[in-house]
Amino acid sequence: MLQEIILAGFGGQGVMSMGQLLAYAGMVEDKHVSWIPSYGPEMRGGTANCSVTISDEEVSSPIISEPDTLIVLNRPSLEKFEKDVKQGGLLLINSSLIDIEPQRQDLNVLKIPSSDLANEKLGNSQVANMIILGAFIELTNAVSPESVIGALKNVLPDYRHNLIPLNQQALEQGIELARRIKLGKTA
Repeated sequence: MLQEIILAGFGGQGVMSMGQLLAYAGMVEDKHVSWIPSYGPEMRGGTANCSVTISDEEVSSPIISEPDTLIVLNRPSLEKFEKDVKQGGLLLINSSLIDIEPQRQDLNVLKIPSSDLANEKLGNSQVANMIILGAFIELTNAVSPESVIGALKNVLPDYRHNLIPLNQQALEQGIELARRIKLGKTA
């Protein structure tokens, strides 16, 4: 199994945290991982993206030129990275904040209103990233939900551990949403 992922959005949307969670979860599962962050000029509000590789075999290069999956949380990220995804790859879009259609027709696209769901169902827009991450792990099986939940203790600072249950709820929300979609039910 090899999964190469690019995650992108505005600074402050939890893009780096998602990447770290995937990398830690992969390590917990004794997989080979890489995580490379990339920040725009500002930490909050500027663009941020990271590349994550999760593999059963050693990772030969952490540089990803054609990701299997692209997770985008804002429109500039979709416009910048859509062209790079492998043909037949997976594109997860935060449709709450992205008001344009993808240009490519050769991708498996899943639009998730993760910001809206985070606000409406969980009362906290900051866990929108966890909803879309839950959908990703359900659709790809790159890592298990249990490993991601366990990784929260490593990624979140100690004073934020009180947010682990909320993050777990958001992850489960995304998993359930992806299950319904896989079963052909409406979201």
